[in-house]
Amino acid sequence: MSEQQYPASYYAASANGAVARPVLEGAHQCDVCIIGAGYTGLSAALALAEAGLSVIVLESARVGFGASGRNGGQIVNSYSRDLDVIERRYGHDKATAMGALAFEGGRIIRERVAKYGIACDLKPGNIFAAMTSKQLDELAEKKALWERYGHTGLTLIDAGALPQYIGSERYVGALLDQWGGHIHPLNLALGEAAAFETLGGRLFEQSAVTRIEQGVPAVVHTAGGQVRAEFVVVAGNAYLGNLVPMLAERSLPCGTQILATEPLPEAVARQLLPGDHCVEDCNYMLDYYRLSADRRLLYGGGTVYGARDSAVIEAQIRANLKKTFPQLANVRVDYTWTGNFLLTLSRLPQAGRIGRNIYYSQGCSGHGVTYTHLAGVMLAEAIRGESRRLDVFAGLPHHNFPGGRVFRVPMLTMGAWYYGLRDRLGM
Repeated sequence: MSEQQYPASYYAASANGAVARPVLEGAHQCDVCIIGAGYTGLSAALALAEAGLSVIVLESARVGFGASGRNGGQIVNSYSRDLDVIERRYGHDKATAMGALAFEGGRIIRERVAKYGIACDLKPGNIFAAMTSKQLDELAEKKALWERYGHTGLTLIDAGALPQYIGSERYVGALLDQWGGHIHPLNLALGEAAAFETLGGRLFEQSAVTRIEQGVPAVVHTAGGQVRAEFVVVAGNAYLGNLVPMLAERSLPCGTQILATEPLPEAVARQLLPGDHCVEDCNYMLDYYRLSADRRLLYGGGTVYGARDSAVIEAQIRANLKKTFPQLANVRVDYTWTGNFLLTLSRLPQAGRIGRNIYYSQGCSGHGVTYTHLAGVMLAEAIRGESRRLDVFAGLPHHNFPGGRVFRVPMLTMGAWYYGLRDRLGM
């Protein structure tokens, strides 16, 4: 079996203690076997280990290899489709139930970082930046909506105050969410894995699952071993492949791309982002950016289907970066990378149970940093007999993509083109 190592990225280059874990060999037994050592799997593993259950995590590559170790590092609250859309689609009761959970993921991250002393450069505050007056009106509506669901950490920023937050002339206003923030995402995953192991948890890398033998107990097979477990959690998300065909038919892996500049002088970094918040704009095909701990600008955006080479990523993202910060037109780019996240047709997460004892969560659709941490806690609750909160998501419609695998990518490519055109026209 060939080993999968971290793709070249700023995060991999600055990772804390990315020690290699053993490969699964032989027969093992535990209460819960978790497939995937990304945020969903690690969050569930930590919650279960804290409750005293024996847990084994199987990872096909390295801890945080997928989206959990490659994302923009932004702690963004709510879901990819916000609570007003949820209420229109699914009714008041469903929106109320999901609204009660919409801001919990960020709190879970902050609590775990503090509890386990995880060094992941946690900083408070994320900004939604409006490029048109229409978008600014929508941010005012978002503020009122989130406050209706109990969020008390929101500030609407007008054009006059904006230079205190973002050193760019592209925007007409913004919304600051003090309950959001940003982190070094791979170091968060590595810290959570280490915390799990201090509680007696077992974690195996380079141990791709080849099949799940359903039953009570279930048996999870890899090329070199097997795990017999009372419960299984499927948490592979965009890197699950076709291990569970039903889940693959309901989702589409697609990618985003990011670059990291050279370290910037302190005065330049302070001028770009005076409050050291992370930012995302309000376009459908949005850009997002923030400063790293060593003052690099990390700038990402776009949606891609399939791999992109470094030169293509730099050319596309640099063009947008220059529009936002013309003063960085000649800045050196030290890293570029891409990675997959998992899209669902509804743009809402999918979670639930297969048979009696196999649980899953997938399809964060771009809002994974917070939702995955919530999902892990909810999965752990359900395994321990309290499924009320997980059932909120299990009760959402989980649609297959029309046209099957053959037509998923062309359909989504057309959709990306359409929404990109809307952004360019200011619609």
